[in-house]
Amino acid sequence: MPQILIVEDEPDIGELIRFHVMREGFDAVVIRSGRLAWQEINRNPPRLVILDLMLPDMDGLEICRRMKLERRTRGVPILIVSAKGGEADIVAGLELGADDYVTKPFSPNVLMARMRNLLRRAEAAGLGDDADRSVMTVAGESLVIDLDRHTVVVEGRPVELTRSEFEILRCLVSRPGFVRTREQIIAAMHGDNVVLTSRTVDVHITAVRRKLGELGSLIKTVRGVGYRLDECAAESTP
Repeated sequence: MPQILIVEDEPDIGELIRFHVMREGFDAVVIRSGRLAWQEINRNPPRLVILDLMLPDMDGLEICRRMKLERRTRGVPILIVSAKGGEADIVAGLELGADDYVTKPFSPNVLMARMRNLLRRAEAAGLGDDADRSVMTVAGESLVIDLDRHTVVVEGRPVELTRSEFEILRCLVSRPGFVRTREQIIAAMHGDNVVLTSRTVDVHITAVRRKLGELGSLIKTVRGVGYRLDECAAESTP
């Protein structure tokens, strides 16, 4: 399996993306079938998937959903590139676990910057060493967040968060009591250059609260500004 898998049924767009990915020094191939792409991803996961949504036999959202369900593929970054640029489409992709979303037509330079950012984040997440781990605890040890392993445990029960949801939680827990604006949260999720709406942030916050159960009430809404984690709720453990 190549380092970068491009799932795109339009030949010209697929080859354009492949050209720029290879200019960045990565091996890349294009697969035009969603079903074949899923088989290859599941067999031998790549470092990153650049994924179109509108595919003829299996749509990109289904591929995204399956990847996040499988242990071998859930950590592979997914960069959606789609002509479906409505807010509902973007939210659906991010809710299913995509790590970033670029709408067509796109700038190849911006696309490559997003790809590099996701690869850096994935590499940093994989470098955690047991002796060097950074763990955040909230409300005593009711909520335990391992920043290196990207795991969350609520009252002894592992909770699955998407990458975006995890980054939101990391952002809030890193400075308890401090208000994070929606713009700061978007930057923590996807980098400074991504364009998402405040509504997208609100949708993710709702999902995080729901997954945290009763502890979700620790995430407070600051009306007209953003969100904060209840002060004195978090502690760090080296």
